[in-house]
Amino acid sequence: MARYTGSSCRICRRQSAKLFLKGQRCYTEKCGFDKRSYAPGQHGKGQRIKLSNYGMQLREKQKVKKIYGILERQFRKYFQTASRSKGITGSKLLELLERRLDNVIFRSSFVSSRPEARQMVMHGHVLVNDKKVDIPSYSVKTGDIVVIKPKEKTIKRVKESAEKLKDRPCPSWIEVDKVGLRTKITRLPERNDMAADIKEQLIVELYSK
Repeated sequence: MARYTGSSCRICRRQSAKLFLKGQRCYTEKCGFDKRSYAPGQHGKGQRIKLSNYGMQLREKQKVKKIYGILERQFRKYFQTASRSKGITGSKLLELLERRLDNVIFRSSFVSSRPEARQMVMHGHVLVNDKKVDIPSYSVKTGDIVVIKPKEKTIKRVKESAEKLKDRPCPSWIEVDKVGLRTKITRLPERNDMAADIKEQLIVELYSK
């Protein structure tokens, strides 16, 4: 699988938005985007680029892909599924992305970033309805119960992370027990539960050409 190994802060600077890709560091004064919010590169500070409609659509798609850590082929499949579903395509697309198991772990504040959540799932530290699930893209549904596997080393690491992130709010579509490291999916996510700065209509327009 292709994997980006460059600077995460460089991605945020290119997108002109803070994407919280480096976990806890993004919440501190060490955040690279806060220090240098202009575009990367030798002439980044003085760049004034006026994007075309296509450029804005493409950049919005790239931003969402980076936020959720998925590649083009998988992202296109999510869009195709969303377009076949009832309702607004853009909102359905974001709903499918939010329902990913690695995103649920991140949203529950058990870890500080989605890459860390993905690693935890792939290493078999997560149970869904008492069954081990090691697929980060696993789609949760209403009534599912997600639990961190009771291993001493894992529990200690997650509890330390949860303590650092105790002030980060959890979305209303999940019910989180930070003591028992348990999350219940009470309902499916809606558009107002997700990031307001994502312009999903631009992505729909891009794929509709």
